[in-house]
Amino acid sequence: MRVVLATNNSGKIRELQAILAPLHIEVLPKSQFTNDEVAETGTTFIENALIKARHAAQASGLPAIADDSGIEVDALGGAPGIHSARYAGEGASDTDNLNKLLGELATVPDHLRTARYRCALMYVRDANDQHPLCCEAVWEGSITHAPQGSGGFGYDPVFWLADYQMTSAQISAELKNQLSHRAKALQQLLSLMHTGNQN
Repeated sequence: MRVVLATNNSGKIRELQAILAPLHIEVLPKSQFTNDEVAETGTTFIENALIKARHAAQASGLPAIADDSGIEVDALGGAPGIHSARYAGEGASDTDNLNKLLGELATVPDHLRTARYRCALMYVRDANDQHPLCCEAVWEGSITHAPQGSGGFGYDPVFWLADYQMTSAQISAELKNQLSHRAKALQQLLSLMHTGNQN
């Protein structure tokens, strides 16, 4: 089975390819079909995931999986949320976004630095699919005072996992692919597809 992944984020592509490869699902990046970006005009992760999934299916003629995800920090009222990738402005790098987040939390004590990654994952059989499959999952943690670790991407170097006493940038890719918000949402999606609920 071949599906197109509606992202050009190399980190997300690597994660989903690794999780889906044993199931004989070949994940193709959207860039193989188009470099056009679609405006993420939704107000929730779910709405944006559906927009991206339909766009990728239209461009490729294949079923598409789209992920919209980000980090929600309680002390910031849930920000950056859907603006996680552009928190420091359009074209911001991961480092820019991290620095903005840490700056805003500079005076927030440890016990109030709780946060979670949230992922909405959408699967469409084609661009006009009237019954898309949607799964949402979270990964609880907190925000450190400084980046730690070189793995992962996005906010991973500041996302602290109390159970492991490490950030998500310090754990192995294999462990992350078991624990993460994206992995949990994908397992839900695969379960739905396996049980035939996609019909």
